[in-house]
Amino acid sequence: MSRETFIADFERLGRDGAFAELRRRAIDRFAALGFPTGREEEWRFTDVTPVAETAFKLAAGASLAGPLAETARGPLKACQLTFVNGRYAPQFSNHDAAAESLGALLKKGAAPLEAHLGQQASGDKNPFAALNTAFFRDGAVLRIPKGAVLEQPLHLLFISVPTGEPFVTHPRILIVVEEGAQATIVESYIGPAGGVYLTNAVTEIFAGPESLIDHYKVQRESAQAFHFATLQARQDRASVFASHSISLGAAIARNDIGTALDGEGAECTLNGLYEAGGRQLVDHHTMIDHAKPHGTSRELYKGILNGQARGVFDGRIIVRPNAQKTNAMQTNRNLLLSDKALVNTKPQLEILANDVKCKHGATIGHLDRDMMFYLRSRGIGFEEARRLLIHAFASEIVDEVKVDAVRAQLGGCLHILAEAHP
Repeated sequence: MSRETFIADFERLGRDGAFAELRRRAIDRFAALGFPTGREEEWRFTDVTPVAETAFKLAAGASLAGPLAETARGPLKACQLTFVNGRYAPQFSNHDAAAESLGALLKKGAAPLEAHLGQQASGDKNPFAALNTAFFRDGAVLRIPKGAVLEQPLHLLFISVPTGEPFVTHPRILIVVEEGAQATIVESYIGPAGGVYLTNAVTEIFAGPESLIDHYKVQRESAQAFHFATLQARQDRASVFASHSISLGAAIARNDIGTALDGEGAECTLNGLYEAGGRQLVDHHTMIDHAKPHGTSRELYKGILNGQARGVFDGRIIVRPNAQKTNAMQTNRNLLLSDKALVNTKPQLEILANDVKCKHGATIGHLDRDMMFYLRSRGIGFEEARRLLIHAFASEIVDEVKVDAVRAQLGGCLHILAEAHP
């Protein structure tokens, strides 16, 4: 069983080095929690048995060649940190002093990082975040000083290269954007078809007063891979944080995304687009915590499912007693392209203040037959009509993507999905 394998690997390899105490607490927490089961409300619709029963080994180094090397030289290469099987690849990286390899920083000790790393996502409740905290060895650290503005997107590219046996990586990302600073960050996770591996990522974001962060995460893993990711942000006064989660690959993909609006007048946007076919399962759990007054949040997640795919959306908004004048809206919409696709959706509001504007809702439906008939009657073929309606459904999310290279990826994937039949 991989639970015992992880614990044994920690005792053999993971307990020494920087953050030794944090790591020990994390592996003890994982040992206590174990892998989640369907008896737990947070995991009721997501069966992780295939992960729990696979003996993953810690990833070893690998090289890039052919199409994967070309991917690393893509349109976002001008400011990029590349990681291959979880290890920093300087030959495919190009970045300024604002971004550094976590592995290189850890060699200098914990002191420069301990004020932030592990403060938002230590894994007290999530066993996968606990595993990452116990095992992280590399990743990215981005520190934008007060008033600075990143002129171009910073691309964090994680490439998984099959090695012939199941392996696991634990990427760790720390983003600190100080007062009045601005940054656009893109996280990309990719892997070729046929590889069985587990990507277990954690991203911690600290948004200083009046800062602006536009964050994109694009997941295009192998259809045989597993992807579990935690993103946790903390926002200070009048900060603006936008998260765009794009989930396109993996046999099982789980994203836990949360932000705490811990300063007056903070704003956040959580957007998501998930596409799945075959027997894929994609799960999004989100949490927006309004802790201070005059906060604003907008959340929109859209899912497109084909074949026997399954989608899960569990979104929660909490408005604390002191968070008066909060304005929050949450929506989940799903488009099923097959009679066998299934979505479980659960939007939630927990309002503890009395002067707020909050609403939420969810929809599940199929392609509009009247619209299909209308398009066909105008001489448009079935496949083209289907493609147009799928693009129209997704456009509300796609249009919010400000990075051209990311938007281009979405257009290509939507085209492929539109051509797939149940």
